[in-house]
Amino acid sequence: MDFSKLRNPGDVKKLSPKELEDLAKFCREMILKRTAVYGGHVGPDLGVVEATIALCRVFDFPRDKIVWDVSHQDDVWKMLTGRMEAFTKPEPYSVIGEYTVPGEAPEYDLFYAGHTSPSISLSLGLARARDLKGEKFNIISFIGDGSLSGGEAFEGLNEAAVLRSNFIVVVNDNQMSIPHDHGGLYRNLRDLRESAGAATNNYFKAIGFDYMYLAEGNDMAKLSEVFARAKDSDWPVVVHINTQKGEGYAPAEAHREEFHAMPPYYIKTGTPRSVDPQPDIASVTRDYLLAKCESMPELLIVTTSTPEIFGFMEKERRQAGRHYLDLCICEQTGVSVTAGAAKGGIKPVYPVAGTFLQRAIDQMIEDLSLDNLPGVLITFYCGVYGIPDATHLGFWDIPLLTNTPNLVYLAPSGFREYTAMLDWALKQDKYPVAVRAPFGPVEDAEEKPDADYGDLNKFKIIRQGSEVAIIAAGAFFGRGRETADLLKKNGIEATLINPRFVSGIDEGMLKDLEKNHKLVITLEDGCVEGGFGAKIAQFYGLSLMKVLTRGVPKKFVDRYEVDEFLKECRLTPAQLAEDIKKAIK
Repeated sequence: MDFSKLRNPGDVKKLSPKELEDLAKFCREMILKRTAVYGGHVGPDLGVVEATIALCRVFDFPRDKIVWDVSHQDDVWKMLTGRMEAFTKPEPYSVIGEYTVPGEAPEYDLFYAGHTSPSISLSLGLARARDLKGEKFNIISFIGDGSLSGGEAFEGLNEAAVLRSNFIVVVNDNQMSIPHDHGGLYRNLRDLRESAGAATNNYFKAIGFDYMYLAEGNDMAKLSEVFARAKDSDWPVVVHINTQKGEGYAPAEAHREEFHAMPPYYIKTGTPRSVDPQPDIASVTRDYLLAKCESMPELLIVTTSTPEIFGFMEKERRQAGRHYLDLCICEQTGVSVTAGAAKGGIKPVYPVAGTFLQRAIDQMIEDLSLDNLPGVLITFYCGVYGIPDATHLGFWDIPLLTNTPNLVYLAPSGFREYTAMLDWALKQDKYPVAVRAPFGPVEDAEEKPDADYGDLNKFKIIRQGSEVAIIAAGAFFGRGRETADLLKKNGIEATLINPRFVSGIDEGMLKDLEKNHKLVITLEDGCVEGGFGAKIAQFYGLSLMKVLTRGVPKKFVDRYEVDEFLKECRLTPAQLAEDIKKAIK
């Protein structure tokens, strides 16, 4: 049968059991072909092939509704809901997003999804709307065991358990978050697996759910049977399925953590297609923190299930030993534990993706900054060189964090300045400090960075000029240097400044610039509205100084090409030099 012609879940219902098994093999092959070229979440998608097909076989989509948590396991769902061509033909590989996108298939993809744990709460809202309108259909929340650790998942389960109508939670238990699961909840899931769902202690039943367990979570027939039992239930029910992450592809089964998400790779071996020999921020951070584990007995490295972003794979985690703490997927707890550890007199450092840290802004304000505790955060994937997906943008960190009282936010221009800032942050005990890990083509502003940043908000002049001052923050310092070089060729000797701090401004230096400068331009790798440049523009508000603020506009962008996006934002050195020349005429 030509499965490439399947267009909707209704087509799946027409297939024989043998054809369903062949469909699963076909879907696996398409996942591998696409991700091998395009990259993506390999293991999560391979692990739910049979479950997705069985859901389409049993339920009546789009009348019934499903919300995929995170949705990094939605490839087969996309194949079976009208987007098959994006998997069977290389040309349209990039036409669809990796996560659920309502604009692609509004009947089937109900929400954008890319962060963990909201599916149950979103589904609860759908269920209350359904019940108030007097409608009848199934609502399914599909959530992985890793996502259950997130606070919103607990909150959603708590309320959904007392809903007196249809509500189905499919718990996809593959014993993995990104690294392995751990904690009290996962002990209970293990007990349930080992007892085939019969353990006396059952978290889901204890809070009010009916409960079904399936040990063979990659068995199509048995999945169809358990889903059929849950269908049309008039009470909340959890269907707990035991699956294999990376099912059917030996490299992904053997290396489940590495294959959670992969760059383009060779299918035969599972090895990446290209390896950059240059140091990157993950390897620099890894080596730095491992060295600190040896020299700082009081160091605590906190993570929320994303150790790969700072190079801590299984080997490094073992090496760090008692210095390493994984809290599963719960950034709010990550910040609060960092605050508590600092209060306890040790040196905590919490490396976290900026897109995930935004989930813990309350804890940043209330637990860390209000108590002025010297915890250290490292923010990753911020700016245009981060993750170019609408659900994972790292554009918002500067407006969010720099408007938090007491918090010192440092933006190093390169790797040497980055480690120097980390050294200071870990030694000092006066402030909560965040350090923005430099991404993209970065270069240090000076041969030897300063060792002490305790004199807060002191900018550094790297090149003295007049008429124009370029204040280029963090990873955009190199862009500022190139712009200054272009201006010099046109007879304009610009002052080049590395601000180092983005949480405050150097009022003394800014005042001095008024003596022999007409224009100040700020460059920041993030949202320009409410950001670093806005603070400088506000300072000069009543003066005669012209100020240009350059950064990313306040809007969602999806799957952009970095070079094209920079041009759109007028952030290339040539465009910046052109705008400066126009502004000073």
